[in-house]
Amino acid sequence: MPTFQYEALNDAGKPKKATIDAPSSDDAIAKLRTMGLFPTSIREQKVKKTREAAAGGKAAPGAGAKPGGKKKMGEISIQIGGVSTKMLTLFTRQFSTLQDAGLPILRSLQILEQQQKPGLLKNTLRAVQEDVSGGATLSDAMAKHPKAFDKLYTKMIAAGEIGGVLDVILQRLAMFMEKAAKLKRKIIGAMVYPAVVITVAALIVLGIMIVVVPKFEKIFDDFQTELPAMTQLLMGFSRFLMGKSGPQAPIPGVLIMLLSPVIIYFVIKLARKATLGRKIVDNGILMFPVMGNLVGKTAIARFTRTLGTLISAGVPILDAISITRETTGNYVFYNALGKVHDSVRQGESFAEPLRQAKVCDNIVVNMIDVGEETGDLDKMLMKIADNYDEEVDVLVDAMVSLLEPFMVVSLGAIVGFIVAALFMPLVKLIQAVS
Repeated sequence: MPTFQYEALNDAGKPKKATIDAPSSDDAIAKLRTMGLFPTSIREQKVKKTREAAAGGKAAPGAGAKPGGKKKMGEISIQIGGVSTKMLTLFTRQFSTLQDAGLPILRSLQILEQQQKPGLLKNTLRAVQEDVSGGATLSDAMAKHPKAFDKLYTKMIAAGEIGGVLDVILQRLAMFMEKAAKLKRKIIGAMVYPAVVITVAALIVLGIMIVVVPKFEKIFDDFQTELPAMTQLLMGFSRFLMGKSGPQAPIPGVLIMLLSPVIIYFVIKLARKATLGRKIVDNGILMFPVMGNLVGKTAIARFTRTLGTLISAGVPILDAISITRETTGNYVFYNALGKVHDSVRQGESFAEPLRQAKVCDNIVVNMIDVGEETGDLDKMLMKIADNYDEEVDVLVDAMVSLLEPFMVVSLGAIVGFIVAALFMPLVKLIQAVS
């Protein structure tokens, strides 16, 4: 009878390693459950890989090919960047389903690795299988691959392993990532239409300034008439765009205008590498009239959902605050959560440092205060996150509604200025001729 080496958790959540004899891995799992143990990993000892198994023949359940074995012929491994949120969310949801069905962790990883396309996630799952089969915990194995599994992910997996509720934790993690991705898609989707309209309008105006206006300038030069100030301004801007505004042929203004957004983006990104630059940039973004309000509400929804998810998963509150602090993405909230961490570590209130930092509305601070008093801080944080998700949706819809008429009026004003500047000298010439 085959002998299986297993890792399991008892009723108290303590890990246990030993061996058990059973006809198959399914029978071994059933025996362990009758003993009051929750198996997390099980593998057959001294399994020899036969030609039949290699060719896809019948094998004992759970005795698949060794993780991290030779790659299949023609399989190309691509490891550029990190794992996309969509792929990681789908993997987490499927992993949760397999764990809920009672499959061992190693077997679940094998199934999920086999269905992945060649890439970073597939290679990462191979490496995780090797570590888990070697006796490492799932969270420790995942922590070695930060490009695929960040600190938030691994900490929640560790909490699920300790509490013996890995399937529940995976469900919560999948829901968390789905809601975060939905909010991000909402904001990006709302900005696509205005961005396209502004880009097309800018290209049309540039075409008029570079192609049409110089022809009118030649006509006006032939008549040798004094041009209105509005027309002179338009002609000067056209010469600037074409690089004819000075005797030394400077860089064309159109090139400057096209490269300016890229340069500004990289300057801001480089400035945020330093603490002082990050502080200045993030404070400036939050003080921006409309966009600052949107960024602030998004940051509140993000950090409250992250913190609530971690606390409900059983992660210690100090660790949960530290992880949330690192994933805020904004220095203002990063600094505020640092003060919260120090306050909680000293046995003081969670809400008071947030109130003093003035990064959240009073309603948020009061709800957190109530959550502390009632012992339902995680539930209160999730309610705050849901409320702010709705506020962000409303704010994005309002911004889009305001942007449409603003773009129409702005474009009409620009075109009207160009038409008036070009036709005022023509009217003057016609009057002189008549």
